[in-house]
Amino acid sequence: MTDIIHTFAGNPLDRADAERRDPDWLDAAERNPHSRYLPMWRLNVLIDAGAGDRLGWLPPERIAELDVQTPPVFLGLDGQGARFALDVSTVERPVATLGLSEAFRFEDSRAAGMTLSASEAGILAQSRSQLAWHEKHQFCSVCGTPTNQARGGHLRVCPNCGAQHFPRTDPVAIMVISDGDRCLLGQSAGRLARTGMYSALAGFIDQGESIEEAVRREVREEAGVEVGAVRYHSSQPWPFPSSLMIGCHGDALSTDITIDPVEMADVRWFERDEARAALAGEHPTLKVPGPVAIAHHLIRAWVDGSAERPE
Repeated sequence: MTDIIHTFAGNPLDRADAERRDPDWLDAAERNPHSRYLPMWRLNVLIDAGAGDRLGWLPPERIAELDVQTPPVFLGLDGQGARFALDVSTVERPVATLGLSEAFRFEDSRAAGMTLSASEAGILAQSRSQLAWHEKHQFCSVCGTPTNQARGGHLRVCPNCGAQHFPRTDPVAIMVISDGDRCLLGQSAGRLARTGMYSALAGFIDQGESIEEAVRREVREEAGVEVGAVRYHSSQPWPFPSSLMIGCHGDALSTDITIDPVEMADVRWFERDEARAALAGEHPTLKVPGPVAIAHHLIRAWVDGSAERPE
C-alpha cells in the first residue's frame, strides 16, 4: 500500500539526531555559508515570490544582520547543508530591515501550505510547530525557572532542577462514520459553524486510550451514535499548533443523533451523492473541507468506496 502524503507531511529533511547532540557541530553549522535559515515572523513564514512562491531561505550572513536573541531551531540536513528555522518576531519590519526585495513577504502558514510543494509544506509544518512550542514553553513546569534551549531546539533544560522538556505533539482522532450509504458529518460550535462547513468528527485522544476507543468515544459524545468496527486510513501533521491527525473510518451501530450542544452546532447524516457533490463544489448548500485537510480525503475515500469494510 502506498502512503498517502497529505499537506504538511512529506518533509524530506534528515533530522540528524546524532549531529544535533553535538553543540560544537551545531555552532559551526549555524555559521556555515552553506546553511540556510527560514525566518518566521509571528508564526508567518517567509515566502520568496521571485523563486515561484517557495520558502524564503536566507544565508547566515543575512540573518546576522538581525538583532534576534532567540536561538535558531535546527530542522535537519538536505543535500546542500543544515537547515534552521528562526523566530524573528521581535524585529518590527524584518523584510525591510534585511533589505529584501519586494519579492519577499511573510505569509500565513496555513495559506502558504496550500500552495507550497509537499516537501516544503512539510518543512513549514516542522518549523511552525517547533517555534510555537518554544514560544509557549519557556519556563520549567516543575519549578518555574526559565529553561534553556538544547539539542538544536528539540529539548529545553531547566538550569535549576535539571528537568528536561521535549516538544509535544497532540494526537487527534478524526473519523468518517457510515451506516452504508450515508456518512456522519458535523459542524463544530466554533469555526465551522461560522463558515457553514461540515466536516469529519474529531477529538483529542485521552491518556490511556487507544485510537479505536477514542473514535468510539468522540462519536458517542458529539453525536450520540454508537460505532463498531474502526479502520485506520492515514495521518496528517497539523501545525496549528502541533497535532497529529489520525484519520479513520468506522461503521455505525446506531443512527439516532443526539448532539452535544456545547461542542457541536449540528451533526447530520449525508447521502453518498450529497457528499460527492460537495467534494466537487457542486452541492447547493453542503460545504466540506478542501484538499489541505485530511477530512477531505476521508470523505472522498468513503464516497469512492475505498473505506468500506473489507470482505
